[in-house]
Amino acid sequence: MIESLIALLALCALGWYWQDSAHAREFGVAAARAACARENLQFLDDSVAQRGLRWVRNAAGRLTLQRSYTFEYSLTGDDRQPGLVVLQDREVVLLQLSPATRSPGPMLH
Repeated sequence: MIESLIALLALCALGWYWQDSAHAREFGVAAARAACARENLQFLDDSVAQRGLRWVRNAAGRLTLQRSYTFEYSLTGDDRQPGLVVLQDREVVLLQLSPATRSPGPMLH
């Protein structure tokens, strides 16, 4: 009897984690897509890949999951640049594009 209850609780926890991860990934994709659109960059593959997962404390001092995702974008359409988005709950705490993305300004000849 107790084994069945433990198995059911473990299954429920696994289901919650899977659903929560899917929602977080959607937020990561939306954040990366919006950042690329703001910078006039091409968001490649329309996806992010999970890079890390850890427990951190939020501003209120409660433990929450922090997920980091990598993605790729293009400056010209024939190159790939790395990007990073870090989420805490459903809030973007870091969005990083490669330093090569920032244009140095007008080139003088």
